[in-house]
Amino acid sequence: MGVLWQPDLFSARGEVAVDAEFRTGRWTPLDARSWVEVVPGWLAGANELFQRLAEAVPWQAHYRWLFRQRFLEPRLTAEYRQLADAPHPALVVAADALSEHYGVRYDNLWLNLYRGGEDSTGWHRDRFSCRRPECIVPVLTLGATRRFLLKPRAGGPSIAFHPSAGDLVVMGGRCQEEWVHSVPKAPGTMGARISVNFQSSEQARRPRPDGATS
Repeated sequence: MGVLWQPDLFSARGEVAVDAEFRTGRWTPLDARSWVEVVPGWLAGANELFQRLAEAVPWQAHYRWLFRQRFLEPRLTAEYRQLADAPHPALVVAADALSEHYGVRYDNLWLNLYRGGEDSTGWHRDRFSCRRPECIVPVLTLGATRRFLLKPRAGGPSIAFHPSAGDLVVMGGRCQEEWVHSVPKAPGTMGARISVNFQSSEQARRPRPDGATS
């Protein structure tokens, strides 16, 4: 697949690996009940992994209905419902490290490919992968740097993050309940971006009144 990726001057060919100690993590409270943690450079060898995923993943385009109109989503996506089917072994290692660190079993993947600055995703919550009041949702960035915005559902200014290749952004607390996020269009951006969303089947099940999940 001919996806354009322009590596920065400091990137180099190397082994794909994660920092299991999360040494560079920066925790930011959004409010009293929601938070974001950014871990710069969490994954080494991000350029290698980007190229592998861009070429090997069976990317698909999808249509959606909005206000009775059918439109093509401005990005490509892929889903791996079983972690064992991940398109690169580094993603299994990454999921295991995240599970150990955050105490959540991440067992499936959702990938987005933004082919350039005209691709985007609008304001949304991860409603299907997070059906509990509180969830921890990690997102790994590969490729070009794009703005990642969050804002309160009730209204208010947005908060901007600029994750680069290999950076991890983790949304926690009631972020999926009370906040929305987006990757807006970025005219003039030439490089492609892949986001790897680590998902948990446990968090995707609604809790029952007795405390169990369904």
